[in-house]
Amino acid sequence: MFSGMSSSTAHPWTSPDHLRADEVVDHHHPAVRDLAATLGADRLPSHEYAEAAFTYVRDRIPHSDDVGDPRVTWRASDVLTRSTGICHAKAHALAALLRAAGVPAGLCYQRLRRTDEDPSTVVHGLIAVALPGGDGWHRQDPRGGEPGRAARFSLAAEHLAWPVRPELGEADLPGVHAAAHPRVLTALRSARHREELGTLLPADLTGTS
Repeated sequence: MFSGMSSSTAHPWTSPDHLRADEVVDHHHPAVRDLAATLGADRLPSHEYAEAAFTYVRDRIPHSDDVGDPRVTWRASDVLTRSTGICHAKAHALAALLRAAGVPAGLCYQRLRRTDEDPSTVVHGLIAVALPGGDGWHRQDPRGGEPGRAARFSLAAEHLAWPVRPELGEADLPGVHAAAHPRVLTALRSARHREELGTLLPADLTGTS
């Protein structure tokens, strides 16, 4: 279970915040609702549906860096219809699919080094899911793509793409956010293409709201 949360989200299934639709996690959109139905939102147990949604976003929505796609997406319905996006976009899409089925989902962030050779950092996006009646938040990373980086869905031990390395300045950033972080969203909305987005994404979110 992910412990980086505030006390107000200790029992996520009792709060509407992590089920609501907004401009980013637009789970009211027909593209999201239709795909959720196809994946079994109305017929599968919650944990089976959550894993199916995770697997779809990880495997069927290519990370734009991996395939050289210059397009920038950030709204969940656009990510699903255009089948492209970076980690943050894929996290928005997965959160929308989960919320469409009544499964609480929030957005999480990590501070990671850009490469092992480059000490500069960038904020990576993933999600946390809370199955009703469960024991809290469980982080999932639908980024996929790179060999050896295909994180797995798990409600026990985490299987993330990038476990942080504190000795290199990396960190799991606190909180399970009901909405996209404003600094991340500003970068996504402002970028004209993927290469520009790489220069706009924040290096850290510590000390920001």
